[in-house]
Amino acid sequence: MGKLFGTDGVRGVANKELTGELAFKLGRAAAYYLTRNKKSKKKPVIIIGKDTRVSGDMLEAALVAGITSVGVDVLKLGVIPTPGVAYLSSILDADGAVMISASHNPVEDNGIKFFTGKGLKLTDQMEDEIEDIIFNEYESIPRPVSTEIGKAEEAAYLVDKYIDYLLTTVDVDFSGLRIVLDCANGAAYRVAPEVLRRLGAQLIVVNDQADGERINLNCGSTHPELISELVRQEKADLGVAHDGDADRIIMVDENGELLNGDKIMAICSQYLLKNNRLKKKALVTTAYSNMGLHEMIRENGGEIVITDNGDRYVLEEMLKNGYNLGGEQSGHIIFLDYNTTGDGVLTALQTIAIVKKSGQKISELARVMKDWPQHLSSVPVKEKNWEENDRIQERVERAVHRLGDKGRVFVRASGTEPVIRIMLEGKDDALLAELERDLVEVIEEELN
Repeated sequence: MGKLFGTDGVRGVANKELTGELAFKLGRAAAYYLTRNKKSKKKPVIIIGKDTRVSGDMLEAALVAGITSVGVDVLKLGVIPTPGVAYLSSILDADGAVMISASHNPVEDNGIKFFTGKGLKLTDQMEDEIEDIIFNEYESIPRPVSTEIGKAEEAAYLVDKYIDYLLTTVDVDFSGLRIVLDCANGAAYRVAPEVLRRLGAQLIVVNDQADGERINLNCGSTHPELISELVRQEKADLGVAHDGDADRIIMVDENGELLNGDKIMAICSQYLLKNNRLKKKALVTTAYSNMGLHEMIRENGGEIVITDNGDRYVLEEMLKNGYNLGGEQSGHIIFLDYNTTGDGVLTALQTIAIVKKSGQKISELARVMKDWPQHLSSVPVKEKNWEENDRIQERVERAVHRLGDKGRVFVRASGTEPVIRIMLEGKDDALLAELERDLVEVIEEELN
């Protein structure tokens, strides 16, 4: 039995691994699972959003067929950021939600991720139970007939509720700020420019077409060099780049220098600490965040809470222990006071509001954190089982020993791509480069 769910929903090349048939089955099984204990006589409802990629229509049609076949109604939001789906599911009394997106991946990929009616990503256990239904109980899922079959309704008008809500999360206007915005030809193409313009910002917008053939293509958060160049050319105050589903953000300062998720969290956590708004004086992040962020939080009287890699694990920790800010270096940042998932547009608003209130340049605010040198590599592989390879294990242990207490080594298999990710961090840049070359070499040799 193959495992369907990875670290962020079900992913694959659309129409090859992620087929219409699989989407139909996922729709049936998930709709049944999310609504089987509903007591109300009213028909259950699941909402569906998607990014702009070409395969979205095919997968949406299959999901709608699967969901309605178990007697559940569907509201089709059309193109909307992933966090918009999470937010709307939490306010609409929905029984669940689905987002069709492969985030920052190329156009041929797509993904299906489910949310509860409270706007939360499903837990590992919930995903396992849906898989079990597909593999072991599929034929016993009910098949209602006549008027009991679900209906689908076009509901793109609901996107405006999300836009209106985002505007309420800041209490300052952005007039006087010149901002470069890259929407990655993805889910934020309308929402992000509209929100920033309504707050008074002067915008230079690129890649803001609902062009599913060019989503993430040499643009967006995976190619921040584009906004970096434009900020310098346009003499802008800062730049913002989203990914395909707008659940993450990368920014640049007025000099075109990159501000990743760690730098953005440093700016926001320091502001919240100063204003006694960081709950338990703690920031939740993964082991991949730079040690410079750890230093900065402690120097400002706060603490860092570390989770497994993945924004869902950050969220679980935040919900369990009452924290309100967390995220990843990749730019998934969760402001739990406002939304239940990483939200790129919301993160941009919160950060820009701090810039506006402080009267400082964003580069000055970012100086609160000093990066430790960090080397990141993604090594394409045919096999991902590096942990069972003695030669790789030996090289990893050697790297750990050589860095000692002055650095860290992380090696992990990607949950969404055929790559092994390496992260080395420490204060000796030359040593990091040497160890990185060594690890990349042995992984390429052993796993290809």
